[in-house]
Amino acid sequence: MATAKWYGPALQKLMTKQMDLINDTIKVALVKTTYTPNQNTHDEWADVSAQEVTGTGYTAGGIALASKTMTYNTTNKYWTFDAADSTWANTSVTFRYAVIYDDTATGKPLLGYVDFGTAQTVANQDLTIQWSFFEQDPESGTISSDSGILRVSV
Repeated sequence: MATAKWYGPALQKLMTKQMDLINDTIKVALVKTTYTPNQNTHDEWADVSAQEVTGTGYTAGGIALASKTMTYNTTNKYWTFDAADSTWANTSVTFRYAVIYDDTATGKPLLGYVDFGTAQTVANQDLTIQWSFFEQDPESGTISSDSGILRVSV
């Protein structure tokens, strides 16, 4: 199962208007198994870019997230940042991480990453990252899923 994590400096950059999730070009890039994420110190694409994969059907720098939205759920009081699923067509690569970053803002700040746990290999096939997550209610233990890249409760 994949695990999503956010880089610590991202929240400060969002709150100080250095990034705009909707109007900036937000990209997702695939990263090798040799990358070691550091949520505390990695804050720009330059901290990661040397570990980006190469392969057939994969473009350096990754692909831009499309159809980005921010929605507020008034019943459950949370914001969700979401985008259309990301697909690389007919690609051949081996990766472990998908790193999300702002390609517009100065320094190309990192937002977060998805850790797929082990090396993932695709050969001459479409590769899609489906932006969804699972969460467990701490009181009832019920597990639910929903679409989205980031959810913040208020």
